[in-house]
Amino acid sequence: MYARVTFATTQPDKIDDVTKVMRDSVLPALKKQKGFKNMFFLVNRNAGKGMVIGLWNTEADMMAGESSGFYREQVAKVVPLLAGSPTLEHYEVSVKG
Repeated sequence: MYARVTFATTQPDKIDDVTKVMRDSVLPALKKQKGFKNMFFLVNRNAGKGMVIGLWNTEADMMAGESSGFYREQVAKVVPLLAGSPTLEHYEVSVKG
């Protein structure tokens, strides 16, 4: 399994707005993607920070969303609510519980 992790900072009063977009728009779109397993949106309200962890069956499934532009489309939905540009990292899941 593979994980795409996106880190972002926003104003603390915008976290609920970002959460709504993630729940109502981004997650339903992700569920339609080949190889998608799960998504977690973690927030630190006091710091105005958030992290999205998307889990994928294979590295190829994960990377397909980036090469097709799908990932950029989803990020664009929340960019107006962010305090800066999000950053992206990739991981292989080595232990699952």
